[in-house]
Amino acid sequence: MKRRVGHIVLAVILFCAVLGKMDFRGAAETSARIMAGKGMLRLVAETLEHPKVALTFDDGPSKKYTPMLLDGLKERGVQASFFLMGKNIEGNEELVKRIQEEGHLIGNHTYNHVQLNKVSKLEAKTEIEKTSNEIYEITGVYPVYMRPPFGSWRKDLDLSVEMFPVFWSIDTLDWKSQNVDSVMNIVEDQIQDGSIILMHDSYASSVEAALKIVDELEGKGYEFVTVDELLIV
Repeated sequence: MKRRVGHIVLAVILFCAVLGKMDFRGAAETSARIMAGKGMLRLVAETLEHPKVALTFDDGPSKKYTPMLLDGLKERGVQASFFLMGKNIEGNEELVKRIQEEGHLIGNHTYNHVQLNKVSKLEAKTEIEKTSNEIYEITGVYPVYMRPPFGSWRKDLDLSVEMFPVFWSIDTLDWKSQNVDSVMNIVEDQIQDGSIILMHDSYASSVEAALKIVDELEGKGYEFVTVDELLIV
């Protein structure tokens, strides 16, 4: 945010500097300088905003593949969002701490990957709160973002912490194909500003594809953010 404000201030200074040199003795010269000033403002404005996308990973953490993914994201300076399954947290506590310490968002993906609208309210509540409690015990923070398995959310749950469901706009089907090229084709065909990309940190092919997505989209000017940054109104 500070960098953007700095750019805006610079643009205003440059624009005023151009206008300040005008002696208004010639209409053509005045017009040219105004156009030059507008050009500078437009150029700076175009650099202020990059299309933003979010990489999200479900079903982890994976003792084998999540560290590989974190290494690649850290090398690239990119943060992602991890929706953890409670049953996969035990034995991976240090990995969960690492996810938090490296600036990634940690969300809830239920304890046993249940479809919330296919179980009782009590079971759904237990699935969510048990996972949230495990995450809190490790990180000291209750997750507020929830990736409902199968995209099936229900609003009738009286949860101790309000949860905000996070869906997706691009389903890579990485779990199904386990093929890097297939994942890349889906993303390249559907990517746009504000996309939320669904992946899983449970396969070597997914890790490879995710890092390739980062490299290719950053090369096209995209900025990777955590989902909370996209969902802020």
